[in-house]
Amino acid sequence: MQPARSNRERSETTRHALLTAARALFVDKGYAETSTPEIAASAGTTRGALYHHFEDKRALFRALLEQEAEAVAAEIEAAAVPGLPARDALMEGSLAYLDAMTIAGRTRLLLIEGPAVLGGAEIGALDEAHAGRTLRDGLAAAMGGPAREALPLPALAVLLSAAFDRAALAIDAGAPPADFKTAMTGLIACILGPDDLSGAPSA
Repeated sequence: MQPARSNRERSETTRHALLTAARALFVDKGYAETSTPEIAASAGTTRGALYHHFEDKRALFRALLEQEAEAVAAEIEAAAVPGLPARDALMEGSLAYLDAMTIAGRTRLLLIEGPAVLGGAEIGALDEAHAGRTLRDGLAAAMGGPAREALPLPALAVLLSAAFDRAALAIDAGAPPADFKTAMTGLIACILGPDDLSGAPSA
């Protein structure tokens, strides 16, 4: 059994090295300008090993984006600690998203290269499974009273997701993060209404 476990560990190590090398190259050069031989060489392995783990460069890129999206969702969920009121959890999660997107290269990968390579439908599904899901769930928990009655949740989540992405892009381009954090939490507060309505059932 020990050899099998060692093989599995070596396989995981190689896969991790490929993803790490690919991330650095995609961020530095972009997807189109990065070749699989470059990725394999940077990872210290062979093209054969790369194609053993990933069908092609696009599949490798897709796995990398999945990894990045999972990391963002994990940071959002970590910010919404158990016992926090739903409204506060949504606010904290919103700030956590903007912080998570400041990791070097993440905005380029998820918001620029991702849509260009995978297309809107696939990148939308990826977002929906991770950060988009946390936003939708947070809104559902925090919305109450008139907001719940007046605003269709799926459409609202899509619009707010777009606003978060634009904020991340602006911050990545050098805009003051504090301004966008204040604006985003203010926008959410306006949508939710007064604190005493948060989470209250509609009459």
